[in-house]
Amino acid sequence: MEHFSANAAMRSRIAVSRRTFIKGTVTGSIAAATNLTVFPANANPLTATPPAVKTTGVLSGTEFHLDIVLAEVNYSGQPRIATTVNGMLPSPTLIWREGDEVTLHVTNHLDEDSSIHWHGIILPFEMDGVPGLTYAGIKPGETFTYRFKVQQHGTYWYHSHSGFQEQTGMYGAIVILPKQEDPYDYQRDYVIQLSDWSDEHPDDIVHNLKKMPSYYNYQQRTLGEFFDEVKAMGFWNAFNARKMWNEMRMSDRDISDVSGATYTYLMSGINPSTQWRGLFKPGETVRLRFINSAAMTFFDVRIPGLKMTVIAADGNLIQPVEIDEFRLGVAETYDVLVTPEHDSAYAIFAQAIDRSGYALGSLTPRLEEGAQAPEMDPAPILSHADMGMGMMHHGHHSMENMDDMAFDNMAMQPADQEVMDHSQHTMPNMQMDMPATDDSMSAMDHASHSEMDHSQHTMAAEPSMEHAHQMDMDGYAGMNMSVPDANLLPQNWPVEEPQVDWGPQVDMRADNPQYRLDDPGVGLRDNGRRVLTYADLRNLHSTRSAPQPDREIVLHLTGNMERYVWSINGIPYSKADPIHLQYGERVRITFINDTMMNHPMHLHGMWSDLETGDLNFLPRKHTVIVQPGAKISYRVTVDAKGVWAYHCHMLYHMSGMFRKVIVA
Repeated sequence: MEHFSANAAMRSRIAVSRRTFIKGTVTGSIAAATNLTVFPANANPLTATPPAVKTTGVLSGTEFHLDIVLAEVNYSGQPRIATTVNGMLPSPTLIWREGDEVTLHVTNHLDEDSSIHWHGIILPFEMDGVPGLTYAGIKPGETFTYRFKVQQHGTYWYHSHSGFQEQTGMYGAIVILPKQEDPYDYQRDYVIQLSDWSDEHPDDIVHNLKKMPSYYNYQQRTLGEFFDEVKAMGFWNAFNARKMWNEMRMSDRDISDVSGATYTYLMSGINPSTQWRGLFKPGETVRLRFINSAAMTFFDVRIPGLKMTVIAADGNLIQPVEIDEFRLGVAETYDVLVTPEHDSAYAIFAQAIDRSGYALGSLTPRLEEGAQAPEMDPAPILSHADMGMGMMHHGHHSMENMDDMAFDNMAMQPADQEVMDHSQHTMPNMQMDMPATDDSMSAMDHASHSEMDHSQHTMAAEPSMEHAHQMDMDGYAGMNMSVPDANLLPQNWPVEEPQVDWGPQVDMRADNPQYRLDDPGVGLRDNGRRVLTYADLRNLHSTRSAPQPDREIVLHLTGNMERYVWSINGIPYSKADPIHLQYGERVRITFINDTMMNHPMHLHGMWSDLETGDLNFLPRKHTVIVQPGAKISYRVTVDAKGVWAYHCHMLYHMSGMFRKVIVA
């Protein structure tokens, strides 16, 4: 494991004052970086280390001692207290090896309960780390020992599942080495962990959102913009567009709940003025493991001047996709390969989805050389499609500027109107929109015959659940592949219609949600760059022999922005019954998003096989983004008994948009 250890030069740090850190000025000697197989994202000699907080290190092996402690940080000129593991922000990067049994002794030195959840890791539910569901949590002064066998490989992360400790700094990366040789060749390997830091206490942030949901939104429309719209589209079209949004009690600028008004966006614990920096030599191929550990922020990531080849999503290998940019939802991970050719620094630019700020780093041939940040894109504006209107094409085009369309066809309505027949949204034979671009079509071999809603029939012998849970996470390789094209098989599973409580706790619903898998999302359409979409994701290994669903569960993501309450099917977690799954079954989950927000939905303990257009190559994810006013479906092989959490990973949505899942 010597590849994962930093030498003495790498361990050296420059001690500077926190105000120097804020200014981004670095003094002192520069130590040369070593060529690490995994380079800890802020183990950088140029990183200015605050006196009370350590830079992230790398821990490898099979036994770990992790201490949950408070530490002082300073990202704004004012010292604040962070929740950390081993006094580091981010927490130490853990290196595991597929097939090993790992033991992690976690000691809580706080004066409140704490926990660690191993995000995306397949393990016994008792080791999952969710207080109140899988265990009681870790009491002050106590040690809890996690022990489990590592059954997968790839890029993952860990974080606290107690209160708002994740927001205050308690998160770290996990890199799991594969048993077999990696299919990709690269010379350097870096973990890049994105996050959002606020000097405000999380309780105060929630209080402010309850008091005024637009409290942190400094990008609302102005009177001057209305006159610009009059010039562009005529008075009545502009007037009716504003009237429509006002009557729905919505804003087309409502992109993020919490913004750069309070957040500083960090790249592996380093602010933009200081910059994380990773070395390269021109012509080398570099693997970048991006992890979104933010509490509330989606990031749009690009490296101007470099193409990125996406090779893994949520730890699982996919067929390579060359892109310019990708959206990284909260809790998602993507691995990309880049090959810098020029002897100059390249900016790693991660702008917040609402364009209220950005995280910044550099790939550089010299540590003293940083890159300039590119200009941020304009603040995005929600379209009618984002509000659940399905009447226009859902591709990369024609979705941003739809305010002059016919308003009598509007589909997003206040939730207190008569509830429509939801079967038209959820029946598995509903035709879904297919990608509109040639690039997307080329990645979906048989989509013209069908799309997501065609099932995979169990015509080959299915492995036992015990065996399936131990299988390599790359898919169903090795199973009988002599079955017909999975896209052509009939669908015949029953659909469980949702019982939605459309009460005052729900202020909107999407009457015509669509599958928008080839839609890069608000703010990324028609920007002149090749943007990754879910339609691009295809498993590196075949899934055509995977069993068809036994049943389908439809769930509505609901909320009331004015009251800032969140729920599933209109029912908050505190009043909800658990979801019961039967061990050994295959379940199709369909989400319908009746809100204006993106929701990253995370199912603990089991993979989510995302329907992206080709059932023969379903990509596996642990976190799936449900776009505003849209729907999405994925399949779950229920191969893990126990009690599991199922929730939105937006930290301030989680308390209501949460379900207990019982597998028996």
